[in-house]
Amino acid sequence: MSPASNIDLFAPFERDIILEIRTSKMEMMPGLKIETGIHKKLRSGRIPVSFVGLDSDEHDLVFHGGPDKAIHGYCCTHYPTWKDEFPDAATRFERGGFGENFVTERMNERNVCIGDIVSVGNDGVLLQVSLPRQPCFKLNHRFQIKNFAPNTYKTSRTGWYYRVLHEGTVQAGDEIRLVERRWPKWTIERVQEYLHRTQDNAAMNEELAAITDMGDESRKAFERRVEKLKAKQKREAAALNGEDKEKWRDFRIVEKKSETPRIASFVLEAVTPDPNAGEMPLGAHARLRLPNGLMRSYSVVSGTPDRFELGIALEEPSRGGSAYLHNTAKEGDTIQIGRVTSDVKPAGAASNHVFIAGGIGITAFLSLLDMYQKIHWESTLHYGVREAPADIPFKSRIDALGKAVKVYDRSKGQRMDIPSIFANLPWNSHVYVCGPNRMLEEAMREAKKRGLGEEEVHFEAFGADTSGDPFEVEVFSAREGKRTSLKVGGEETLLEVLRRRFGDEDVASSCEVGNCGTCKVVLKSGRVDHRGTGLLESERAGAMLSCVSRGIGKIAIEI
Repeated sequence: MSPASNIDLFAPFERDIILEIRTSKMEMMPGLKIETGIHKKLRSGRIPVSFVGLDSDEHDLVFHGGPDKAIHGYCCTHYPTWKDEFPDAATRFERGGFGENFVTERMNERNVCIGDIVSVGNDGVLLQVSLPRQPCFKLNHRFQIKNFAPNTYKTSRTGWYYRVLHEGTVQAGDEIRLVERRWPKWTIERVQEYLHRTQDNAAMNEELAAITDMGDESRKAFERRVEKLKAKQKREAAALNGEDKEKWRDFRIVEKKSETPRIASFVLEAVTPDPNAGEMPLGAHARLRLPNGLMRSYSVVSGTPDRFELGIALEEPSRGGSAYLHNTAKEGDTIQIGRVTSDVKPAGAASNHVFIAGGIGITAFLSLLDMYQKIHWESTLHYGVREAPADIPFKSRIDALGKAVKVYDRSKGQRMDIPSIFANLPWNSHVYVCGPNRMLEEAMREAKKRGLGEEEVHFEAFGADTSGDPFEVEVFSAREGKRTSLKVGGEETLLEVLRRRFGDEDVASSCEVGNCGTCKVVLKSGRVDHRGTGLLESERAGAMLSCVSRGIGKIAIEI
């Protein structure tokens, strides 16, 4: 039986003792090229406490530190349980393993509440519990366990942060005493229930968003969730009233310039800004309706919902969209923008982020690469071009990534060795691939060969082969309440046929190359030649992507 097994973690907290105090300087994380402050070392004697934390304690200020995260507390009674649950990593579950400053044994997520004010020692130090700790990929790397971090909030063993209300000094052995409990309903564990495990409870989200003593990181998360739930309810009401059609906004081309002989950049600005537009999602696609009647989707390189930049390659041969934008569109012209969507979910559990891109495929990932560098996520870009530097778009931004970039110049006989890249992936990597079909197919083979799951690799195409044998489709329209038989020719897509019959506004789509899944329809019966990457393998039995996939013979779908 472990020494801590007789401690009741549900017992009310009024007093506890600081068993250890730990601090650290920033240092390189083993196996990575990023710094961390997680490796806390024992301190002795009296230690000054300021409003930003303990003396000589450093933080990665992107995710840690600052007034709301001045001091991290952790219950060491959790460590024997972690050892039992992860015996292969048992030696790493020792005091200080979670990067805590204060090591205690009775205070824990079940008896500590948001807003609790505590005194420490006898030098006047007052602290207030501000936030549950939000685990990040560094815990996975620290304990060498893939996707370990979610276990901490699922079991409410994350620890918590304090803000400093009154400065002073502290030392190991000091008593922590509960002075005031302002929010007795909201233990750290109960906050985590709605922060992580039950996210769609509107009443609880509103109540949590109103807790003024909660630090910004968590409180604003609840505020955003309240806004999203209200927006969702508004969309659902609009759908019931038949008002859920795609909204188109007018944008003006305020800048057009050549990036390479084949690629041009366009900066688009909303004619009428939308004050409720929110943020541009990472890895977004914008759907354009051009003056010549064509609708096309292109990757957003950077920007906001009211002003953003696209990078567009002149296709060979062009289907009309890229040719119009390159040859006809000019600064001052107006273009309509519809849905802006993203199918990329940042892989927060990964220790390494490996990008593989070819040509214009870099535009799908530039916003991600920029963000990952800003938040100190380890990233590597393998980028293949026809000729360097002449064929590299957005070169200054790629240059800014520094040593994280490896460019392959085909004109010099350099070939990206995708099998080697996959064979030498660092531990706990997430891979992102965007390029021509040959690149995608080779990367898919290697990912499958090495047993990488769908949650470890993101594939994105910038073009798609949509042609094939003609097929028939029986469509049940929920809106019309009836079935319709349609034929899809060899050179047209199911999406095009559905739009022709039911109208552009009634059949959703975004990227139109099989990446995002927006055009997904319910498959009721029949066989499908599945194309694109917007569906999980488990979804393919009951759905298909209408923009790229093709039926075989006769199929039945529902829209």
